[in-house]
Amino acid sequence: MTLFFYIIIAIITFFAFLHAWAKKEYDLSRTIVINRSREEVFGVVRQLRKQPQWMPWFNRDTEACLKYKGIDGKPEASFYWKGNSKVGEGIQRIVKVRQGKVIETKILFIKPFKLNALTYIGVKELEPEKTKMVWGVRGYIPFPLTIISLFYGVDRLLSKNIEEGLKNLKEILERH
Repeated sequence: MTLFFYIIIAIITFFAFLHAWAKKEYDLSRTIVINRSREEVFGVVRQLRKQPQWMPWFNRDTEACLKYKGIDGKPEASFYWKGNSKVGEGIQRIVKVRQGKVIETKILFIKPFKLNALTYIGVKELEPEKTKMVWGVRGYIPFPLTIISLFYGVDRLLSKNIEEGLKNLKEILERH
């Protein structure tokens, strides 16, 4: 019985050490230049209803349930989704809008795991028809995801999706 007890204590200590050692916060962002005016770019990215057109997650389940509340593009507007295991379930709410410049949203992922995140999109005019856009996400990683993030980090998990979303948005806006 004592050997079993020591093994359990060793395992708990090992996981506690990994959790203490792991990064608990993340801030990941990517940038792209879109050949459209700042107003056009911001007009699309501020609308929750347009996100499924360019965010890659929604291509993984075209039958996902999508519900919207509030005045789209304004603070307190929200977006609920529920889809297959690749899309999960969650709620996104606009928390800050600086017209034509920045939009911030809070996201609560419900499934496949509970996690809160803050997303931000900033746009800056480089030239009359050339806009630099930054899309990022930041948040806190709870236990036991801190341990998983040591082997499969947030950057590895999200960066390809953010880059794909930016390319989709650029293609959509520059096509018209």
